[in-house]
Amino acid sequence: MKISKYAVYFIITGFLFCVFLGIYIGNKRGIPFIARQGVWSIGILEGPSPFQLTAPENIKNPVLTPEDVTDIPAEFVADPFIVIDDSRYYMFFEVLNKETQQGDIGLATSSDGWNWNYEKIIIDEPFHLSYPYVFSWEGEYYMIPESNEDFSIRLYKASSFPAQWEFAGTLLKGFNYVDSSIFRFDGKWWLFFSLPSNDILHLFYADNLMGPWTKHPQSPVLEKNLDITRPGGRVLVLDNKIFRFAQDDFPTYGNQANAFEITKLSTTSYEERPVSEKPLLQGSGKGWNADGMHHIDAHYLDDKRWLAVVDGIKQTLQFDLSE
Repeated sequence: MKISKYAVYFIITGFLFCVFLGIYIGNKRGIPFIARQGVWSIGILEGPSPFQLTAPENIKNPVLTPEDVTDIPAEFVADPFIVIDDSRYYMFFEVLNKETQQGDIGLATSSDGWNWNYEKIIIDEPFHLSYPYVFSWEGEYYMIPESNEDFSIRLYKASSFPAQWEFAGTLLKGFNYVDSSIFRFDGKWWLFFSLPSNDILHLFYADNLMGPWTKHPQSPVLEKNLDITRPGGRVLVLDNKIFRFAQDDFPTYGNQANAFEITKLSTTSYEERPVSEKPLLQGSGKGWNADGMHHIDAHYLDDKRWLAVVDGIKQTLQFDLSE
């Protein structure tokens, strides 16, 4: 039987209409009929600077995937931060629990920075956690994971590094703080964070880690710009210069990341400029990071090269007809 081109046209048009109607109804009811689902994984890059990074030839990315998680069913792993201590490498990252749809903080270890072993979930709260920004201060290790569902910025302290952490206190509360990024400069603590809209960047400062924290007079220092506002990894202070990394969330969440040099920072002023017109990280078009990259934590090694832990996403189409 021969089907006319008009019949084919109406069949295709009808199918697309049903798909988009399903998306609309699903979004209204919280039930996705068809949706793009992303699998985030973690990889390693290296290079002569944190702004010139490529995949090493001696390893195969990704170095950590959801399949490596052994103690909970994992949907993805993302937002990696690392600590190098006594020639050992420790990675902290978000693990999205497939059953609870809640993020927990996981730990992986390595002896060389290239080959990683998943250990276990180390922080599991009643609310979602991600972006485990880990740092050291006065001989102790601290962590600020994102806890926007708790309407707070929470500080944890390692009671027995790297696997045991205790809640140390709340730095700020009252809003859905997203991807809080802390650093020390000019004798003060500085703290960036975004909000769930992903189009605003706030800045606070304090003399002491536990505060009190003061809102910068120019805060929000950036707003109404999905390209450059949401933090995307550890802030670097190099030779008295400050560099921050940001997600590019337009037109889709987490499609690439950019670097910015903060050229003026004081309790009264803030200015920055892009390091490059080209994105620092972006989707490769194939493989584990085909459709985007949105996070970086870069570290300078003794052999005068930089090692960075990053994440990447591969999108898939998923149908869901459940009620």
